[in-house]
Amino acid sequence: MVLIGIIPFFTFALGTWQLKRLKWKVNLIDELEEKLQLQPISLPRKINLSVIPDFVFRKVVLRGTWDHSHTIILTPRVREGIHGVHIVTPLVRQNGTTILVDRGFVSKENASSPALQQELGEVEVLGMLRTSQSRNLFTPDNKPEDGKWYWTDVDAMADYVGGEQNDVQPVFVEQIFEAETRLKKGIPIGRPATVDLRNAHLSYVITW
Repeated sequence: MVLIGIIPFFTFALGTWQLKRLKWKVNLIDELEEKLQLQPISLPRKINLSVIPDFVFRKVVLRGTWDHSHTIILTPRVREGIHGVHIVTPLVRQNGTTILVDRGFVSKENASSPALQQELGEVEVLGMLRTSQSRNLFTPDNKPEDGKWYWTDVDAMADYVGGEQNDVQPVFVEQIFEAETRLKKGIPIGRPATVDLRNAHLSYVITW
């Protein structure tokens, strides 16, 4: 009986906590959406890694050449019901430093398509700054030695590509595209410029 009497108080406390989490998440999403509306910035040669979390989802413009020989494939990924991968290619900037660019999604059938190597010479990339992913209990360990990457570990990826001794900076940018027709051509499709933080707190409030 005592346990039954405690249950309403327990569920009320959980509901209250979820309401607070909901408010926090909504405010965070609004803040990040505001960042996306700001004009793109150019990154300096030497990037202060400690401030990157403050610039997550901030648009940036990059110029350089693709280092296709060190492309990383993130798998598995799904886009609109299509199974595929994400293509991460190092971009050697005009100043000689290299950063990682997630060029976007490509279907599994086109993962080894020559179209991935089409962009040669200098390119201009519009993207937004991101950080390493938080993997869950079911995400396998990355196996760089086998070329298998399941989640975004920016530091490990930068080391794999060449590391600090080769001016590779652990900076990760997701390329932004507006054209969706690239999927049929086997060319990577970047993500839209939206904030994708999961927000399930309202449903939890209703549940509790």
